[in-house]
Amino acid sequence: MWNKLRHSLPLQLLLAALLAWFITLFISPTTDVTQAAWYQVIMLGKITYIGLLKMVVGLVVMLSLLRGITSIGSITRLKQVGRNTLLFYSFTTLLAISLGLGASLLMPAWQPLTEFAPVGNNVQLISEEAAGGAAIASKLLNMALVNPVAALTNGNLLAIVVFSFMLGLALLSSLPEKHPVFDVLSGLNKSINTLVGWIIRLAPLAVFAIVFDFTVRGGESLFQQLALFALLVFVLTLIHGAIVLPTIAKIATGIKYTTLFKAISAPMAMAFATSSSSATLPLAMQSAQEKLGVSQSTSSMVLPLGAVMNMDGTALFEGVAAIFLAQLFGVDLTTSGLVMIFIMAMVSSVGAPGMPSGSMSGMQLVLLAAGIPLEAIAILLIIERPLDTFRTAVNVEGDMIAALVIDKWQKESANKEVFTQNIPA
Repeated sequence: MWNKLRHSLPLQLLLAALLAWFITLFISPTTDVTQAAWYQVIMLGKITYIGLLKMVVGLVVMLSLLRGITSIGSITRLKQVGRNTLLFYSFTTLLAISLGLGASLLMPAWQPLTEFAPVGNNVQLISEEAAGGAAIASKLLNMALVNPVAALTNGNLLAIVVFSFMLGLALLSSLPEKHPVFDVLSGLNKSINTLVGWIIRLAPLAVFAIVFDFTVRGGESLFQQLALFALLVFVLTLIHGAIVLPTIAKIATGIKYTTLFKAISAPMAMAFATSSSSATLPLAMQSAQEKLGVSQSTSSMVLPLGAVMNMDGTALFEGVAAIFLAQLFGVDLTTSGLVMIFIMAMVSSVGAPGMPSGSMSGMQLVLLAAGIPLEAIAILLIIERPLDTFRTAVNVEGDMIAALVIDKWQKESANKEVFTQNIPA
């Protein structure tokens, strides 16, 4: 039992939250504990965890995106299969975010738990008055086109994302495919993800502190709302994975639903068990070639790219979570705020590491861009890991369907080209 507890972060988070709630049962509702010394000691867990996250979030976003872009291989490959792949992934991600945001806005508003201090002045946000299309575009450009060093210093994550895309494309254009710079990027990305993993091990302390803080201030409804939020995310993810994506495959290729799910069941089960699209990649490539008949050239391009850049389930989760946390923390989301959530959920899902809880780095981008306190991350961690298993399976499903659809497009294009060449002059 002890070994299981020591190695299971979700179990640690759940126990930390339950322990915090249990302790508050012995505190009188009329007692103001926020001035007590022991309360300040408990809050050190949250301060330490949030501070460490803020310290690395910029580098996490930059290195993840650079790794994802440079893994494409070359500009030449990007122009052909890569172009279709990126368009398809963008389309399905857009559908996922639209589904998540649309359903969240139609749901009754979540009950705010307590008041929290606003995000620091160093984070640039779109004002309520600047809700027009031109004003939003102008503000976004002013936020994005700044010095990357200043962006890292000030926490301007939008500028970090834009610079990472530009630098990634420049690296692909100017360096050979096997250049040592790409190995260095891979090593740095692996190292920063390891560091994030160490920081996440401190999450139970932060969860204990935040749940204690919520409950002692009158946040007894936290667990009930978390359960309803988890149910909403699960249902929407199921709709996207069981209806939206298979329908796209049916329309584009004519494949039967039973044939499709029989072919992709093993990779999806692996993704569900490991919560890692990267770990599932070898099995996904094998299943795509042997059971779906996808050519090796297409699968070797589309699936690795999808493992690092196609995160439908992650994008859906981030959109729903942003609405949930904004209402929970009493943040009034205007039109510009919703636009920021939509854009950042789409962009951050592209750079999410293909590893367990990899979406948490991108979630920070969404929260900061929308003006939601960063400590809200710890609330999601209570239920994030179980939900991560489902959305990772949907991510892998989307990758394999993309490979199937794009391979058919490529074959039809090649047949059309051959037919055109055989027509007598």
